[in-house]
Amino acid sequence: MMNKPSVISLFCGAGGSSLGYSMSGYDELLGIDIDPTACETFHHNFPYTPVWNQDLTTVETDEVMEYTGLESGQLDLLDSSPPCQGFSICGTRDIKDQRNDLFLETVRFIEGLRPKVFLIENVTGLMKGKMRGKFNQILFQLKSTGYKVKYKSINTIYYNVPQSRQRLIFLGVREDLQSEPVFPQPNSQVKRLKDVLPQVDFH
Repeated sequence: MMNKPSVISLFCGAGGSSLGYSMSGYDELLGIDIDPTACETFHHNFPYTPVWNQDLTTVETDEVMEYTGLESGQLDLLDSSPPCQGFSICGTRDIKDQRNDLFLETVRFIEGLRPKVFLIENVTGLMKGKMRGKFNQILFQLKSTGYKVKYKSINTIYYNVPQSRQRLIFLGVREDLQSEPVFPQPNSQVKRLKDVLPQVDFH
């Protein structure tokens, strides 16, 4: 029997991404988030997956590898959803928001864990207007880690999710692997909310 591919989630929240990985057959080794309520919810959603309620800036990659039993380069996938409040068009878009720099913590974990693949999710506001300089800095940092990196703005409504939700995705594959970052093809047909909740009266 083949081992399941492994994933670690940074800024894991309540486990939205983790649900997708679980449905895809991944073995989640650890989730980390600073919000205690999010971690409590994550624990209820995934009772067999350890979750650390910690500030990621205080977590060392060696500590994670010792806990999970991984060696550098063994992790299949590192997932990260850094805070988006500073970038979002729904917020103040403060370029000095300290949370904007938490992207660099993901870079630190990529360099320390050397996963085969990383996936980072954020808002498309990161690519727009005065945030474009920050976007370029992040992209440069990601490419300097020794990964082939691509990014794409996608709408989840074209990927079997009954919700119009535009997101920016960074996808990186370690350069020693004979593979390129590839995004799935969008669907032409979309699911509507009433398709998955037929019992609700949507008048």
